[in-house]
Amino acid sequence: MKFIGAGSRPGRPQVDHDVVFTIPNLLTVVRFMGVPLFIWLVLAQKEYGAGVVVLAVMAGTDWIDGYVARRFDQASKLGRVLDPIADRLAMIAVAVTLVIAGVVHWLYLAALVVPDAVLLVLTLSLFHGHPDLPVSVVGKVRTGLLLLGTPMLVLSRLEIGFSDGLFIAAWIVLGLGLLGHWIAAYNYFWAMLRKGRARSSHDDGTA
Repeated sequence: MKFIGAGSRPGRPQVDHDVVFTIPNLLTVVRFMGVPLFIWLVLAQKEYGAGVVVLAVMAGTDWIDGYVARRFDQASKLGRVLDPIADRLAMIAVAVTLVIAGVVHWLYLAALVVPDAVLLVLTLSLFHGHPDLPVSVVGKVRTGLLLLGTPMLVLSRLEIGFSDGLFIAAWIVLGLGLLGHWIAAYNYFWAMLRKGRARSSHDDGTA
């Protein structure tokens, strides 16, 4: 089974419906709810093992909601907006939590936030809302790597025999994820500029 685009039906294009109450949207809400739970477990309870379970559930819902949406024709316009927001919120909130907990350096957080901050400013200035761009393959791989590397890093904090090896492996995965994060941001940046210019030309009647 393929991981990227899983559930796609060959020959049948995906249609984003005007519906709200769908299983994929419910799973996205579950991902939102996992953020405060993770923060509480790590900062208040120091329960890193339970935190890893929450991260695993959040990562699982990220894949499952996409699969269900494509396989059972439950893609929605709301989900198209909510899903990437949930991903960004999860990655940044988890990174902030790990910085406070002393698990990662603040530079890791900066490496996540700076590209998203630039894209947010560009989005608001050009579109005054969601740019409605398709998620790139690089973006999907980036998200998968970051969602995989983060629980590995948290798990390395536990008193287990292979903590050192797991720590190194986690940072290799996270490093690749951060590289993909910047590449995806670069691609989205130029895609936004092209779409913004095309829309401006159309509005001016010069297209």
